[in-house]
Formats: sequence, C-alpha cells, structure tokens
Amino acid sequence: MKLTTKILIGLLLGAAVGLFLHFSAPELFTTLDTYIFSPLGTIFLNLIKMLVVPIVFFSITLGVASLGDPKKLGRIGGKTIGFFLATTTVAITIAIALAYIFQPGSGDFNTAGAEYESQEAPTVIETFTNIIPTNPIQAMTEANMLQIIAFSIFIGFALAMLGKKTESVMRVIEQGNEIMMFLVNVIMKFAPYGAFGLLASAIGTMGLDGAVAMLAYMLVVIAALFIHLFAVYGSAVSFLGKMSPIFFFKKFFPAATVAFSTSSSSATLPISMKTAQEELKVPKPVSSFVQPLGATINMDGTAIMQGVATIFIAQVYATDLAFSQLVMVVVVAVLASIGTAGVPGVGLIMLAMVLNQVALPVEGIALILGIDRLLDMVRTAVNVYGDAACAVVVAESEKKHGIPEQPAAEEIS
Repeated sequence: MKLTTKILIGLLLGAAVGLFLHFSAPELFTTLDTYIFSPLGTIFLNLIKMLVVPIVFFSITLGVASLGDPKKLGRIGGKTIGFFLATTTVAITIAIALAYIFQPGSGDFNTAGAEYESQEAPTVIETFTNIIPTNPIQAMTEANMLQIIAFSIFIGFALAMLGKKTESVMRVIEQGNEIMMFLVNVIMKFAPYGAFGLLASAIGTMGLDGAVAMLAYMLVVIAALFIHLFAVYGSAVSFLGKMSPIFFFKKFFPAATVAFSTSSSSATLPISMKTAQEELKVPKPVSSFVQPLGATINMDGTAIMQGVATIFIAQVYATDLAFSQLVMVVVVAVLASIGTAGVPGVGLIMLAMVLNQVALPVEGIALILGIDRLLDMVRTAVNVYGDAACAVVVAESEKKHGIPEQPAAEEIS
C-alpha cells in the first residue's frame, strides 16, 4: 500500500473517530485525546519540525552554491517573488468575487459579545530590514525562516566563489543534506499515525456545531481555494511549466496530505521538497531555493480566506465597501503576505490589518475563529501546491540557462 493511501486512511479514520466520540462519548474523547490523539499528532509534528531548520540551511546553501552565478540567483529570486505576488493578487480577487456572488454573510448572525484582540504585525519595511540576522545561531534557534534563508544564501554564495578552496566544506554540507533526506524517509513512515491523531483531535474538539452555523462561509472559502488550485496553478503548470496538471496534482498529492494534517507549510517543507525533486523532477538548485522561500512568503490560501472573510464581515455588519476599498483590500493583503512572513497566527494577523484598513470591526474575526482550524488545513494544502507550482514554472523557464535536470528517483511508497 502506497504512503499516500495510508495517509488518506489515517485522515478518514481520524475524522470518523473524532466525530463519533464528540457526539457519543465526549468524556472518553477527552481521555483518548490526552493520552493518544494529541500525543500522536504532537510527536509527528515535532519529528518533522526537527528537520525544518537544518533542511532549509543545507538545501538553500547547496542550491545557491550550485547556481554559482549571482545573476542566475537574482533571476530565479525575481521570478519566484513575482510568481507569488501575482498569484496572491489573483487569489484574493477570486475570493472577493465569490463572496459577492454567494453572499455568505447575508443571514442572521449573533455578534453580541464577539471579541477579538488583534496583534500588531511588523511593517513590510521592518520585515525587509530584519531579514539579515545579527546572530545566525539565534535565527536558527528561533526558526526565523527569512533570516535563515538570508544566511544560507550568503554561505552558498561564498562556497560558489571560493570553489576548490572549500571543497571539503561543500562535501560536509552535501552529506548533511543527504542525512536530512534519509531522516525524512524514516519519519514519513509515521505520517499515517500522525495524521490520524491530528485530525481526530481537531475534529473531536470542534465537532460540527460551528461548521453548520458557518456553512455558507466555509463553502465559499473552499470553492475559492479549489478554483485557485485547479484553474490558476493548473494553468501555470500547464502553460508555463510545460507539465500535465493531472500529473502534477497526482504526484505532489502525498505532500499535500501532510500539509492538510499539519496545517503548516514550514512543517511540510521536508516532504514537499523531497516530493518535488523526486516525483516532479524539479532540479535541486531550484527546489532548494524556491520552496523554502514559498513556505515563508506564499500566502495564497490565506489571502483567499482574507478576501472572503472581509466581505463576509462587511455583510454581517451591513457595511457596503466602495470599489476603492476593495482595491485597498487586495493591495494590503498582497503586501501583508510578505510583511507578516513568519509571524505566528499570521492569517488572523493579516486579516486584522485588512479590516482596520477598510474600517470594519476587528471583533468580527471572532465569528470565524471556531472553524478557522479546519479551513487552515485546506488552505495550507493549497499553499504547498503553490510552492511546488512555482518551482515547476521556474525550473522550466531556467532550462535554457543550463539548470541541470534532476535524475530519476524511486517513487515514494
């Protein structure tokens, strides 16, 4: 049985067991969640999070060293950031359009007592000035991805420029990367059990009460996510990446299932990079640069949630937004996707920024908090697909510049 099938079985069993215990034996669920479900999920998350920082460091260092030419690095970086900004703009536009068509906030909602305390997010300028770490070790300890990426780029550039003088260091980094990829293979054997525990805990805690009350909002968000996934990413992969969308979605599915169960692009990074390199044949130098950067700044799924949520809250509070305000929603959400990179709870922080910008009550976020965990799982899967799509597109565009093809590898099983 393939790993993908095992993970799907784990997800389905987790959802079924969580729902059953939520309605039939809530006390038993609390006990099982304490001693089985949550520990299973936490162990799996900790195992893959353990590898994130070393994999980002080794892979980006190797990727930059392999590219060698600073012009090539700048070209790939420009294409990557351009792709993410363009798709984020399209994503939030789709979300706003669907929210206006289906009017998810037109019903009767009880807003009495709705409270939400927003956190202050760093500005785009602060984010850019803080990219260079004053202490690389501290950046790794705190898992500050933008700073780790910056430090790795400098190390990779130095290795490329020094050439034979640092061959031994290059070999150590290559071996370190091999060790990390071997550990990814080992940890993925535990993925079905981790997926079961994570979903059983999430569904058992939430139940269906909040989901039923917010069904229209949920359906609009999910519809926008799937339209973006298949129409935007599918078209990009087909026309720009010269790859069959069916092949792309099928081969990358194992990484998407892990993203769904963990709700974290960064935690999924070891698996998503391995899958892109081995199944989609994305060259390591491209994958090693594009996907870690995407896991940090690609917020298409979150942008969709913000677009729908903004219109939903405006409808609940009977507020009409002018066209200029809608344009502002798009601009702020796109800029915030970079400005809040790496901030915990980034989706809700970005939403609070957008709501403040168009004078909507931030307290409206309380209405969607109950179901945000479930939607976060779906949008994370969309985000990692976006990272992979960008890697495919950039790899195809770089063929004429001499990026080596990734050799064939055994299928993940």
